[in-house]
Amino acid sequence: MSVDRSATRIIDQPAPFVRQSGRGRFLVIKGPDRGESISLAAGPLTLGSGSGSDVLLSDPTVSRRHLQTEPHGQGLVVRDLGSTNGSFVQGARFQELTLGFGAEVTIGQTVLKYVPDEETVDVPPSDEEAFGSLVGRDPKLRKLFRLLGDVAATDATVLLEGETGTGKELFAEEIHRHSARKTGPFIVFDCGAVPTELIESALFGHVRGAFTGAISDRRGAFEEADGGTLFLDEIGELAPEMQPSLLRALDKHTIRPVGGTTYQQVSVRVVAATNRDLRAEIAAKRFREDLYYRLAVVRIVVPALRDRQDDIPLLVSLFARQFAGDRLLEILDDEVQRLRRHRWPGNVRELRNVIERACALSRGSRLEIDEALDDRPATRTPGPHSLLAGDVDLPFKEAKARVVDEFERRYIEGLLARHHGNLSAAARNAEIDRKHLRELLRKHGLREPSE
Repeated sequence: MSVDRSATRIIDQPAPFVRQSGRGRFLVIKGPDRGESISLAAGPLTLGSGSGSDVLLSDPTVSRRHLQTEPHGQGLVVRDLGSTNGSFVQGARFQELTLGFGAEVTIGQTVLKYVPDEETVDVPPSDEEAFGSLVGRDPKLRKLFRLLGDVAATDATVLLEGETGTGKELFAEEIHRHSARKTGPFIVFDCGAVPTELIESALFGHVRGAFTGAISDRRGAFEEADGGTLFLDEIGELAPEMQPSLLRALDKHTIRPVGGTTYQQVSVRVVAATNRDLRAEIAAKRFREDLYYRLAVVRIVVPALRDRQDDIPLLVSLFARQFAGDRLLEILDDEVQRLRRHRWPGNVRELRNVIERACALSRGSRLEIDEALDDRPATRTPGPHSLLAGDVDLPFKEAKARVVDEFERRYIEGLLARHHGNLSAAARNAEIDRKHLRELLRKHGLREPSE
């Protein structure tokens, strides 16, 4: 069999910096050759069950020369070569069409998924401890600093993954500021903050009379960002019914306002961000796989603050200078060590808020964090009402993230206790993938039990 068994699989675990190599491959997800990977050449390639094909499949219901593939532009052209049983996409038979990443082709009893090649980029850390407004000494962050300049210089779509409060919007801003589009607009669009019935208008605009209340034409976020960068925050919250429209805009670089009859060209670089595991969302049928591949041309994982504790002293000094005004506040080593021991579920944003409160509460020459940071163990387990109340001193999104974070941690701890540390049994009971359970353990700093 000439199926490429040695090819690198699509990366399942989050890596600090992953990019699509530009050439795709087929994964065999159903049929006798399930699990195999087929590298696609730069030129035409023939798939079939006969010796005259470039890629030989074991499926007897596949014709001897069944399908031809040829890369073209941003997609892959596939042609049926007069097969007996036909070639199908989404149940429709075709003679020739162009596939995007995530598409599935059925030939005989075999299903082929078209996915991009991905490569993890590992480079030495930058010598600098800053990239624009981003600061950090930890090698994880300095590796990203070295790579961000190269990424910013392109027009590639970027997906930023990371927990709430890690600074994904700052990363997006610096990508824009270091790009050729830096003189253009930087537009932020929060996909989780706009009601579903209004999101199409908010993204693509509308014309007068398109719906009740549309008393005049309105530009959408794509048109406002024309010539610049559009930052799609909380992309994982985008309603499934809106995802095809976004994919079309990304592919065609055109938009049509609600109620409009013509499409207009836009030149927009898109950077998206999420604190969700989009691969889990894809598995749950809540996020389109082809949209994910279109967004994740470059995928960057922004590390959590607890994973780069060496940056805490640097950030404390930075925030103290920012919020202390004309005062020069002394920061004791004991206080810094206490900050290092904190779990920081709100990440850098939480640290920033703590130091801002500490500066406001400090009356002497020393930074007082005792009242600003309550990291003492609770004397009793908070009841459901106190947990759901959240912290009204925080913005809604951050307070919600804290509640969700606390729920996840308690749920996972209780789940593993019930199943005596058996990951497989716990995952089955929770109806989640075992890999996702491992990711939650790492996220919350919980020790993975041995089975």
